[in-house]
Amino acid sequence: MKLKPVNIFLFMCLAFIVFSSTIYIKPYILNKYKKNPQLIESSEGRLVWQKYNCQSCHQLYGLGGYLGPDLTNVYSAPGKGELFINAMLKTGTPKMPVYHLSEIEQTRLIAFLKTADASGSADPRNFTTLYNGMILAK
Repeated sequence: MKLKPVNIFLFMCLAFIVFSSTIYIKPYILNKYKKNPQLIESSEGRLVWQKYNCQSCHQLYGLGGYLGPDLTNVYSAPGKGELFINAMLKTGTPKMPVYHLSEIEQTRLIAFLKTADASGSADPRNFTTLYNGMILAK
């Protein structure tokens, strides 16, 4: 039996739709993170970071603006932490306006900064570049 091109095309379209639906449906993605809800909060916090354009003034991993401090390790810095971040977000500074974040947005942004902090230090000026292009953090 010879397959007609139309049948092959229809089969490929059906396979594409099934494959796409299993990858791009949000509940499927959320099931992946059920064991670690911190990952969901952190990824939602990244969206808050982008929504309020924090990278225009602050840096993460040495990348971003220079008006505010690098926030890569602000969560574990001595004298800083969650309470300090909450205070800054609620009161602002002369250079940083108050954005009036909701409690959920604040919680998510702090989770994002906590995750960034847990990934290690990140001042690219202190990195050593190897001959093969790999980078070692000191």
